[in-house]
Amino acid sequence: MPKTTTGRAPGPGTRRTMTAAARAAAKRAERGHREAGAATAGDEESPRRAERPRAGRTVLVEAPKDGWDDPPEPSPESFEEDAPQEPSEPGPGGRRRPLTLLLAVLLVAGLVALAALGWQYRDGRLTETARTEALAAARKAAPVVLSYDYRRLDKDFSTARAHLTGDFRDEYGKTTKTVVAPTAEKYHGVVKATVAAPGSGGTPAASVVSASPEKVVVLLFVNQVTESTQVSGARVDQNRVRMTMDRTDDGWKVSAVDAL
Repeated sequence: MPKTTTGRAPGPGTRRTMTAAARAAAKRAERGHREAGAATAGDEESPRRAERPRAGRTVLVEAPKDGWDDPPEPSPESFEEDAPQEPSEPGPGGRRRPLTLLLAVLLVAGLVALAALGWQYRDGRLTETARTEALAAARKAAPVVLSYDYRRLDKDFSTARAHLTGDFRDEYGKTTKTVVAPTAEKYHGVVKATVAAPGSGGTPAASVVSASPEKVVVLLFVNQVTESTQVSGARVDQNRVRMTMDRTDDGWKVSAVDAL
C-alpha cells in the first residue's frame, strides 16, 4: 500500500523558516527595484552625456554648393594655422635695416663734423685777416691819437677822432676840450708820438695780444717827445700802450687806449 504521510500543523520552527524566507524575498525584490532604477537613470544620463560638447578646438567647415554625402573630416592645415609659430630667421631686408640706420647716423655725424671744421677754418681765416688789418690800423692811429700841437688843436683833435669809435670817441672829445686844450694853449705844449722801432731798425714794435674776427687788442711801444714852457728842452717818454681795435663799416677803429 502506498505510504501516506499525515500532515502536521506547522509549529514554531516552521513559522520562523517561512518568515526568514519572506524577508529574503523582500530584500531581493527591493534590490531588483534599485538596480532597475539605477539602470534607467544611467540610460537617461547617457544621451545627456552624449549631448555635452567635448572640450577642444572648434573647426568650421563650409558646405559646398552641391552639398556632400558624408561630412568632411577637418583638414590638418586648420590645426596648423592655430598652432604657435616658431620665430623665423630675419631675412635680407631685416638685416639691411640696422645697417641702413648705422650708415645714416655715420653720415649725419660726418656732416656735422665737416660743418664744424668748415666753420673753424672760416673763423681762423677771418681772425688771421683781422690780426693783419687791425695791427696796421693801430700803427697808423697811435701817432695821430697821441699827438697834438697847441697851434692847431682843433685840426689835430678832429683828425684823431676820425680814428676812434664808440664811447671812446665821445670821451676823447670831452677830455681834449676840457683838459688837454686849455693846458696846451697855456704852456704852448707840443707832443709828438711815434711807434718805437727795434734798435737795428725795421718793423715798429707792435704785436697782437688777442684777436677775433671783430675785435683785436694790440700792444705798442710808443715814444712821446714833449715840449712846453714848463720843461727845458724836449722830454722823451717811452710808454707801452694797449689799443683795442673794433671792426666797423669804415674799417678798423680805436675803441680804447690804456697806458701800461
